[in-house]
Amino acid sequence: MTEPVVSLEDAGLRYGETHVLHDLTFSMSEGDIVTVIGPNGAGKTSLIKLILGIEKPSSGHVRQRAGTRVGYVPQRMTLQPTLPLTVGRFLGLAGGDPSAIEAALARTGVAQLADESVHHLSGGEFQRVLLARAILRRPQLLVLDEPAQGLDVNGQSALYELIRSLRDELNCAVLTVSHDLHVVMASTDTVLCLNGHICCRGQPEQISQDPAFTQLFGENLANTLAVYHHHHNHSHDVHGETVP
Repeated sequence: MTEPVVSLEDAGLRYGETHVLHDLTFSMSEGDIVTVIGPNGAGKTSLIKLILGIEKPSSGHVRQRAGTRVGYVPQRMTLQPTLPLTVGRFLGLAGGDPSAIEAALARTGVAQLADESVHHLSGGEFQRVLLARAILRRPQLLVLDEPAQGLDVNGQSALYELIRSLRDELNCAVLTVSHDLHVVMASTDTVLCLNGHICCRGQPEQISQDPAFTQLFGENLANTLAVYHHHHNHSHDVHGETVP
């Protein structure tokens, strides 16, 4: 059996006397798309820090497969506005050579922005540039923290479509933290419902029926998601506009 890209076994994280996470056990292999949802303060960003190795578990184990290439899209990134920085130069700082940068920008649909200032990009454009930066090394594990934050529904849908497409192309594992529940339920293979520990897990259709999910998010939302499906016969551009 192939070793998972990343695995957690009874992992926990404590800051002083505060237990942020405990008893986390799950693993991810190539091709998996796992989305973590949960209320504010549930430990979602702390989980990302454990998986990326930024934090060491206070208990249990977190293991990345040896040699795993990781791509990361942060929840937010603040760039010094007085620093002249084009999109191409921004990706170059991440270690990409010109041909790799050109290919990554083309793959995420923003090749035309290579010479534009990063400070003049729209929210949707900047998210795609960050995604291009994350795939420069052709990661085996792609981690995204609220990647569609600030985008409208069409923009969210377009970005998640792109993420699924990149998963298929790179055959990488994808871990996404998100609060965009409607789009998430149509864009992931497995959902982890987190609130300090894993309350429930499974396919989106299963999660929306789980009592633990209902307890966290409310019966009205759970009932809505139980019947929600995102079907369409069109695509969206970088701004979320419909493309026939």
